[in-house]
Amino acid sequence: MASTVHEPPQIDPNRQPDQGHIGNRGWKNLVPAGGNLHAALDYSPPPSSTAIWVVLFAITMMFAAFTSALIVRKGSSLDWQTFRLPSILYLNTFLLLASSATLEIARRRIAAFMGGLRSSSESPSRWLYVTLFLGLLFVAGQYIAWTQLRAQGMYLATNPSSSFFYVLTATHALHVLGGLGGLIHVIRKLGQSALRQNTLVATAHYWHFMGALWVYLIVLLWMKL
Repeated sequence: MASTVHEPPQIDPNRQPDQGHIGNRGWKNLVPAGGNLHAALDYSPPPSSTAIWVVLFAITMMFAAFTSALIVRKGSSLDWQTFRLPSILYLNTFLLLASSATLEIARRRIAAFMGGLRSSSESPSRWLYVTLFLGLLFVAGQYIAWTQLRAQGMYLATNPSSSFFYVLTATHALHVLGGLGGLIHVIRKLGQSALRQNTLVATAHYWHFMGALWVYLIVLLWMKL
């Protein structure tokens, strides 16, 4: 019986690897040839979404502990000294709430940009820069509030009431600085066309939480100090 023997396939040593199938070495390799790059960027693994809720829960528990300590300390203190809150705190509240609004505008512009609904000539990061600027103004305003309080003779160790004021506002300001770092990261990734949707959503959740937390703190300080 005659049989057919097939020659083994020849390998071309000069053949370049297929750019769409060279393994998972970054989001660029996941985009098929002729595919929609913006649509591919919408995909992101869920851990970043889960992590942000863990972070927000931890921050909530920390400020809940501060609140409990403030209430107990004031109730058991005979030397609790009340003082008028620096008026600039109310302006700072407006700035932080306004920054949440501009961040939402930025999210809509970026979503439209990624969906190809707007011209690529329109910078989608414009409102992110506005949000960043308002956040920096808020931190600067907090520093001015501390200087105004020191001008009244109220330092960190002057009285338990002033101690709680400095600790609560400074801790919140540090977390706001963390949010500003997140915004800078988003702007940089957007400039590199490597921004993932979950990164933007997680950053927005964190920033909005900072605004809501500050409203809670300003009411708490106004009622208890």
